[in-house]
Amino acid sequence: MDSRSTSVISGLSRHRRRTALAAGAATVAASLLAAGFTTGSADAATPKSGTTGAQTLTLSASARAELLREAGATTASTARSLGLGGKEKLVVRDVVKDADGTLHTRYERTYAGLPILGGDLVVHESASGASEGVTKATDAKIAVSDTRAAIASSSAQRSALRAAKSSAGSAATTERAPRKVIWAATGKPVLAWETVVSGVQKDGTPSRKHIITDADSGKELYSYEAIETGSGTGQHNGKVTVGSVKSGSQWLLKDTARGGHMTYNLKHKEEGKGSKFWDANNVWGNGKPTIAQTAAVDVHYGAAMTWDYYKKVLHRNGIRNNGKAAYSRVHFSTAYVNAFWDDECFCMTYGDGENDKNPLTSLDVAGHEMSHGLTSATANLEYSGESGGLNEATSDIFGTAVEFYAKNAKDPGDYLIGEKIDINGDGTPLRYMDKPSKDGLSYDYWKRGVGDDDPHFTSGIANHFFFLLAEGSGRKVIGGVTYDSPTKDGRTVKGIGRAKAEKIWYKALTTYMTSTTNYAKARTATLKAAKALYGASSTEYKTVDKAWGGVNVT
Repeated sequence: MDSRSTSVISGLSRHRRRTALAAGAATVAASLLAAGFTTGSADAATPKSGTTGAQTLTLSASARAELLREAGATTASTARSLGLGGKEKLVVRDVVKDADGTLHTRYERTYAGLPILGGDLVVHESASGASEGVTKATDAKIAVSDTRAAIASSSAQRSALRAAKSSAGSAATTERAPRKVIWAATGKPVLAWETVVSGVQKDGTPSRKHIITDADSGKELYSYEAIETGSGTGQHNGKVTVGSVKSGSQWLLKDTARGGHMTYNLKHKEEGKGSKFWDANNVWGNGKPTIAQTAAVDVHYGAAMTWDYYKKVLHRNGIRNNGKAAYSRVHFSTAYVNAFWDDECFCMTYGDGENDKNPLTSLDVAGHEMSHGLTSATANLEYSGESGGLNEATSDIFGTAVEFYAKNAKDPGDYLIGEKIDINGDGTPLRYMDKPSKDGLSYDYWKRGVGDDDPHFTSGIANHFFFLLAEGSGRKVIGGVTYDSPTKDGRTVKGIGRAKAEKIWYKALTTYMTSTTNYAKARTATLKAAKALYGASSTEYKTVDKAWGGVNVT
């Protein structure tokens, strides 16, 4: 299958393949808190920058691997050239190559086999092999009198737990046994224990607190929260928590707790990655579209909620299940009334709507676009014919699931798609899951030849199936919204609940659907999923069958 972009809206969608520009960035000796390292002082040597030749090259996996291998083969001689002590060794962590051939090789250090926290450094070397200096996290000489700890590991663990519970919650636990380290990030290097405590911060944000304890005295030397968040106010989601990291005196809109997801500002351009969002006080947006940060808050929050839903409900570690995030771009083009997912850049992109005043950045739209990536990474449903309708429906289903999961008071969960973005200009939703034909274009039921129509409309069949499976047929009020879902065969369907319906659809998508799955095969796939999850004689299995009958797929 070729790469593609898929949007939330028909007609106005721009199915154009887009290639994100490779963003070159010079290597800097910044804070390594999220990775468990802290920077201290740095020497005066800095690599050349500000020239075209200093821009970072995009290395292929094989080229990067070869550079890492070469660096790894010469760590002993590099350590000697740097004048490191006899007990110190270098461990290659990363390598970056500039356009002019300059190499920046990042190392971690060990002392007598123990990790040195705050001992990392970057060696800069010209294309000819000449030294261009070294950037160190600390200039202190690494030496301790003894590597035997007077304080037991278990004692350090208990004290760390006690210290962390005030911020990480009473249910905080240690991720692993404390590890013995050399603490060199502040002051004189000392032997220490590093304990990582996991929990939940008071605002619901995950917590991963690192606590450094002196191995001889038991005194707490340092602690930090590896997962940092700011706050912001979005146009659609209100005041929410957003992932950010501090860099120097500024804050960067980057969610290290969720695969490093970042949101960029296209500034109404249509190509490239865009600019990073920075803020001086870690308070983002004002709830109005008059400033660029507001849309970024909605999108950043939406990606976070989708990531959390995947992980906590579907037990999936990101779109590709590899712990790596996609990225988001806001303020695409001018008066662009759409949002889309693009396989080529592995990113979500959002327009600002009519007159650039109503960005398409609502929670269900964010979940919708990110879930196109999920589909691409799993069944890879072709975006045409009936499989195209299933592709769109999958995004509607999981976008809806994310909205319910988030429990956001300003945008509570419902079975309406895009109800916050006012595409129609009269306050009505973009799509309805209980009776899709209410939008005037979508299909309630399957019929022969339906695959010839737009996937945004044929998705109605699967959306209707999902509503029937989760909530059942007939008139009902859910969360203050009135629904009335009919069935083609006139039979009453009693829903099994949204949670079970989500799990069945996800298992079908990831296990039993393929790129060419049509509605008949989707019925088979969901029946297999229900059987695998709940058994062939279960109510869930029987309800799947009834719900498909309700939309004329038999």
